[in-house]
Amino acid sequence: MSTTDGFGRSITYLRLSVTDRCDLRCFYCLPRSYRDFQTPANWLTPGEIGRIALAFAEIGVRHVRLTGGEPLVRKELGSIVEALNATDGIEEISLSTNALRLADHAESLRQRGVSRVNVSLDSLRPETFRRVTGGDLSGVLAGLGAAREAGYAPIKVNMVMMRGINDDEAEGMAEFCMENGFTLRFIETMPVGDGGRDAADHYLPLEEIRQRLDRRFGLAPAAMRGSGPARYFRVAESALVVGFITPLSQHFCDTCNRVRLSADGRLHLCLGEEEDLDLRTPLRAGVSIEQLTALIADALQRKPMRHDFNETPERILRPMSALGG
Repeated sequence: MSTTDGFGRSITYLRLSVTDRCDLRCFYCLPRSYRDFQTPANWLTPGEIGRIALAFAEIGVRHVRLTGGEPLVRKELGSIVEALNATDGIEEISLSTNALRLADHAESLRQRGVSRVNVSLDSLRPETFRRVTGGDLSGVLAGLGAAREAGYAPIKVNMVMMRGINDDEAEGMAEFCMENGFTLRFIETMPVGDGGRDAADHYLPLEEIRQRLDRRFGLAPAAMRGSGPARYFRVAESALVVGFITPLSQHFCDTCNRVRLSADGRLHLCLGEEEDLDLRTPLRAGVSIEQLTALIADALQRKPMRHDFNETPERILRPMSALGG
């Protein structure tokens, strides 16, 4: 059974949050004053995630990305990966992480079925990294090294660009990724939750960064394997691929192929909408896979055509950490 949404877009990509907790506090994602976390009893269990994954596979989802918060703080993450890997129809499992704990888990997760990792890294300067995240840069760099040793490919570095904070590091990050064989992706800040709105003063349209990198290195359009919305370019005379994710300056809603599931089992059809569908309650009430699939397929018909970040930036109350971006 293949299902499209009400605008004819095929939904093939599920971003699955396994926890809303994180061991960093990036100010644009998880404000340091935030305490309204879900309790672990509300989180979907590995078995429940397996059943939901089967329902999503029935409607055509082929790629599941594990997100958080920080997914590596979830003790059952290995069991969750195994449940997904055993699901007929799921062809790829990837991981978004801050990499602080990745050195301890990269090899075991690779063996269980995770094939790709995206690592959040907003600065290569320890003091700037601490200002943005409250954490220690050295742990992230160790995690990146472990991912490379474990054989993940590609390894993508995600850098949220913020004017006045890290916008002078774009060229340096490109050189770092060039030297290490990583793919680099720049991301615009989004007004999700109080942290995202606080970061609005630092918003930087990525066309400025693209033009700078083009002048410095020379960029040519490139294809890149992935399920997300980035526009990719290859650096001349180099293996480096650079992506630009522009939800505000050049939204990509007309090609959106994804939905998001929170750790407590709520299906979010759009990152820019508060409306959701509770899947945990029917799941724990014993709903069949067929009934669960029908609930999801029906919800997809209500997926909006596009977000309203530009028109109503105050609309989204939850922090970005609740859905992993």
